[in-house]
Amino acid sequence: MDLFQAQEKIAELSEQIRTHNYDYYMNDSPQISDYDFDRLLEELQHLEKEYPQFAEENSPTKRVGGAITKNFETVVHRYPMLSLSNSYNREDLIDFDQRVQKLAGKKVEYTCELKYDGVAIGIQYKNGQLFRAVTRGDGSKGDDITENVKTIRAVPLKLKGDYPDEFEIRGELFYPLSVFRALNKSREAAGQDRLANPRNAASGTLKMQDSKVVASRKLDCYLYYVLGENLPFKSHEENLDAAASWGFKVPKKSDKLFATYQSIEEIFEFIEHWSVARNHLNFEIDGIVIKVNDYYLQEELGYTAKSPRWAIAYKFKAEQVETLLNKITYQVGRTGAITPVANLDPILLAGTTVKRASLHNADQIAKLDIREGDLVQVEKGGEIIPKVVGVNLEERPVTSEPTKYISQCPECETELIRIEGEAKHYCPNETGCPTQIKGKITHFISRKAMDIDGLGEETIEQLFAVGLIYNYADLYTLIEADLLKLERMAQKSVSNLLQGVKNSNQIPFERVLFALGIRYVGETVSKKLAKYFKSMDAILNASLEELVAVDEIGEKIAESLYFFLQKEEEIELINRLKSYGLQFEIVEQESTQISTIFEGKAFVVSGVFETYSRNELKKAIEDYGGKNVGSISKKTDYLVAGDKMGPAKKEKAESLGVSILSEQEFIEMLNTL
Repeated sequence: MDLFQAQEKIAELSEQIRTHNYDYYMNDSPQISDYDFDRLLEELQHLEKEYPQFAEENSPTKRVGGAITKNFETVVHRYPMLSLSNSYNREDLIDFDQRVQKLAGKKVEYTCELKYDGVAIGIQYKNGQLFRAVTRGDGSKGDDITENVKTIRAVPLKLKGDYPDEFEIRGELFYPLSVFRALNKSREAAGQDRLANPRNAASGTLKMQDSKVVASRKLDCYLYYVLGENLPFKSHEENLDAAASWGFKVPKKSDKLFATYQSIEEIFEFIEHWSVARNHLNFEIDGIVIKVNDYYLQEELGYTAKSPRWAIAYKFKAEQVETLLNKITYQVGRTGAITPVANLDPILLAGTTVKRASLHNADQIAKLDIREGDLVQVEKGGEIIPKVVGVNLEERPVTSEPTKYISQCPECETELIRIEGEAKHYCPNETGCPTQIKGKITHFISRKAMDIDGLGEETIEQLFAVGLIYNYADLYTLIEADLLKLERMAQKSVSNLLQGVKNSNQIPFERVLFALGIRYVGETVSKKLAKYFKSMDAILNASLEELVAVDEIGEKIAESLYFFLQKEEEIELINRLKSYGLQFEIVEQESTQISTIFEGKAFVVSGVFETYSRNELKKAIEDYGGKNVGSISKKTDYLVAGDKMGPAKKEKAESLGVSILSEQEFIEMLNTL
């Protein structure tokens, strides 16, 4: 075989295998036997080994794996991967529909699809080739697991048809139940522990270092949302149909996995159908996802900090089991919040063994009259966190005594307090309660905060126990000689820990602010504060009124931050961290700002525009020193209104006296500057 013949044969075999793979996984209609398919694949592998110069970057042979990934690179999502708001009753869906219809000012079409209980993934394609696959992670960034995803046969490596040059498709990777059961059976036969449930098993499989093992696990997927700048259609349904023609496995109407409706009654019928029919699927689902079909209206509705306003998930009622509550104990959180915990007779629930469950707070215990010795009903909140939801009063022992909630901290015996308007009790001994101190340090080193490699809860316990650390600033005073004296701390472990601490001074300001563990100041709030004030010094010098004035920072958050920064011990820790080189101001990147003419002005951009895209208008606002905000409030200065803008926004702007500009009026305003 000459070079030309080899090149042609490799291309021919690659196309044949892709076609057979598509028939098998997308159409469920295999045209050849598994044996014949494997023979074709072996022939292609042989030729690619002999003529590697002709092997395609995304050849079908990549499906068998072989790449070893020791560290999964963290990648920032181009489009944030937000979670959906959850609903457990019809009233929430009715409210959702009414809000959307009010803003749209017309009848709205929705799509309904299954909520797959697997691992969320975003897959980028460039020029028809799989480019990168990234996990959800924290929503703003995730892990690059491209090599492992390439082994999943339901994910196309090369597209067909008329697709955009560059786009992203999102979906869920999961274990088919038949595959999961067979895997557990083989593990049992080999004397290994069974895997707890398909979702956790899928997550663990996707983070394996050897892609060959991932290939052997036979994961499957459904891909259900297309994102990009130049998509062929402006509706979710049409883009999914197009994705199917490019070679993706998407939920189809013909399988009743997908539907479009204009009435809430039809949506309820879809939910009712799948609440029963889900038991006959070969994969797990935990609810139904309802989305606005129109992409323009999706943009109009926008997002909260955590979820899109144009979609909602209806969760099926969680599985409940009954078991004995042996003892109520109390946990202290890093903020001093006390959480009562039910210690239970072990019970199997939603695929995992449950021994403990949350009792939330004193009010919940009193409301349900929960007592030690009761038979209690337990379910998983959102099918993740176990919680006690009821008591079998008929089986209650006659000797039962009402639960008396503790009055002192179980760790430091400080008298507990309860802040007016809050459900939880708190231990106020922030600087002397060991559990709070260790909790603050654990939060400080966590992945979303300082992300210090080589440190974990056990190591912090050990360092605290021997007196090497009493707060998170002490981490920066650790030395090799002291660490090497500790148990289970060899040279490599010590080096990794110290290097992790050293590297943390590159963590940006907004994450350092989050790492301080200020009550109510989470990731999103930290980003907003950092962007607004630019530095820790500016926040320290801000008045309570100035903090409240920050967009989406309410009085509760502002007061918590303000009083935290009035404490001498907290200021001392911040100054120590500054001296160790941590980032306490935003590192300004090269600015595109043209002018400060819009300085201090807040804009809402809404609707569809003719001359410029919505993103171009927003960039122009920032270039002239203005600020883009997501919703209209009394702090909004201008509403730039395009076509198809919902009447509710216009009405709210008018009622608050917000200036309303057309696209042309905004352009003229810029031209006169």
